Amino acid sequence: MTPVQRRRDHCDPSGEDGPRAAEGPLSRRRLLGASAAALAAGGAVLGADPAQAAASPPAPARPSREGTELFLLGTAGGPPPVATRAGTASALSVRGKVYLVDCGRSAVTQYGRSGLRFEDLASVFVTHLHIDHLADYANFVLLAAHGGGDGVRCPFDAYGPGPAGALPDAYGGGPVGTVCPADPTPGLRALTEKSLEATAYSSNIFMRESGTADPHTHIDVHEIPLPSAAGADPLGNTAPDMEPFLVMDDGTVRVSAVLVPHGLVFPCFAYRFDTPDGSVVFSGDTAPTDNMVRLARGADILVHEVIDLDFYRNGTGYGEALLHHMAAAHTDVTEVGPLARRCGVSTLVLTHFAPPDTFQVPHGSWQRRAQRGFDGRVVVGNDLDRIPLARR
Repeated sequence: MTPVQRRRDHCDPSGEDGPRAAEGPLSRRRLLGASAAALAAGGAVLGADPAQAAASPPAPARPSREGTELFLLGTAGGPPPVATRAGTASALSVRGKVYLVDCGRSAVTQYGRSGLRFEDLASVFVTHLHIDHLADYANFVLLAAHGGGDGVRCPFDAYGPGPAGALPDAYGGGPVGTVCPADPTPGLRALTEKSLEATAYSSNIFMRESGTADPHTHIDVHEIPLPSAAGADPLGNTAPDMEPFLVMDDGTVRVSAVLVPHGLVFPCFAYRFDTPDGSVVFSGDTAPTDNMVRLARGADILVHEVIDLDFYRNGTGYGEALLHHMAAAHTDVTEVGPLARRCGVSTLVLTHFAPPDTFQVPHGSWQRRAQRGFDGRVVVGNDLDRIPLARR
């Protein structure tokens, strides 16, 4: 496996445990100060060298149309927007086709910044229907198809959960309201249609002003059917023990999935991509589960979410019920290394960080604790990291 190719953005962590100089992660006070200075300077790039502020950054290298490369577009976990990471989203470029996994906040922008071509977008895979994985989903339909030199040309496929079918009681009990009681658990197809309905006026005007196509023609939605033998239940066992099942095979890439446990969410998928150059697995959001081992066994790269539970236990004042929920819905950094060892992967890539800001937990702390119990390579992911895939 060749080394990680990382865009040297000024806000990228260096791997040091403490605060870095101007080109590294910023403390909260320095972040606010730098943001204010940037605004006062007329919108200079945060953390940029003032002497280079007027210079445009070099265009990112286009991915190879012969190999396979992993792109981390955004690495923040959770809905709250933060300044140092974009929302969770990853992409796999395989022989000129791009497969997107989740569409968190700013995914469309990050896709373009990475050097990926919108015209190469083949498929989008949604792990589950939490908003931090969906914030930019509709933008790939409503914005990316407007590209001048580069835009969605052919309809892309979208794969993801169907309707949950039932709402569980509130975590920890107690009364709770319901949004849209007439349809409280829409799946990916209804979510897509309602997004296009909500923006119908914009689309109708663009169709009349500039001849753009009906956005329905840009996307083909596939809700993933669950294997009946699995016995999964939105109000019971949301991720029973199961073998991976086929989701898609387009002749270049074969995609398999399993259900994974993520609190009250149902269904929640992890995906495996088998390519001509090797295999990459994306955990989505999950607590530790044997289903992940079954899916990722022998893969080259495991891209896994991670949480620092000690941060939340010791520094937030969160109550026990919320802490228990977080532990039941995510994988602690101390558990992800042993899990990767059981999977037999050669590279573990950390993403969907909680807490999400780069200055809240030192880069080196993520690295050291994830490495325990795992003798392969650990990559502490950062936005716009690029990892070429090469077989062992």
